[in-house]
Amino acid sequence: MTYFHPVAIIRQLVKDYTDLKKTIYLILTVIGFILPYYFVFKFYTASEMTASAALAQLVATDWGALFVADLTISVFAAWTFFYNEAKRLNMKYWWAYLIATMMVGLSFALPLFLYFRERQLEA
Repeated sequence: MTYFHPVAIIRQLVKDYTDLKKTIYLILTVIGFILPYYFVFKFYTASEMTASAALAQLVATDWGALFVADLTISVFAAWTFFYNEAKRLNMKYWWAYLIATMMVGLSFALPLFLYFRERQLEA
């Protein structure tokens, strides 16, 4: 009869769960990169719009303005989390996630940060 120590079983489950989380974060990072640019490309190829015209269209309705306000607050909350968590875990290049947010969006930067956070927690 083989005896398994409960602590060893828990450690293995946590390790497997961490690998699953990292895989999910990577998949979400790729989707979070592709999907926003798909819609940007679609918008700019459908019409010869400028960035200012796109922004004007975005906030033209109350629903659009609601999403802009909500996302803006979410971005600042995420940036605060990125900074504090990166400092707590001694993660390098915490500012890269701010740039990722500005260049692509929160849908890319947040899962990217969470992936590297998991890697740092494993180390």
